[in-house]
Amino acid sequence: FGGARSRALYDPDAPLSDPDAPMFQEGKATTLNHFHEKLLLLPELMKTKTGREMAGPRRAAMVAFLETFQREALDDFESRL
Repeated sequence: FGGARSRALYDPDAPLSDPDAPMFQEGKATTLNHFHEKLLLLPELMKTKTGREMAGPRRAAMVAFLETFQREALDDFESRL
């Protein structure tokens, strides 16, 4: 999704979950921002019990990915200091 829209994957200077930030308002948020602005909210938006049950583990997988990515990105940033 992000690549097709020429979005950066990650910007260490960008707020991850502030929908009032100018980058959100201008549609210039990163792909990781998309997780926070929409994808992580999907389980709550499911209309059926089955949908919510299926969405729960998928959200957990996304959270695990984000935690790993942020840890690795921070390690890479700190190694450059």
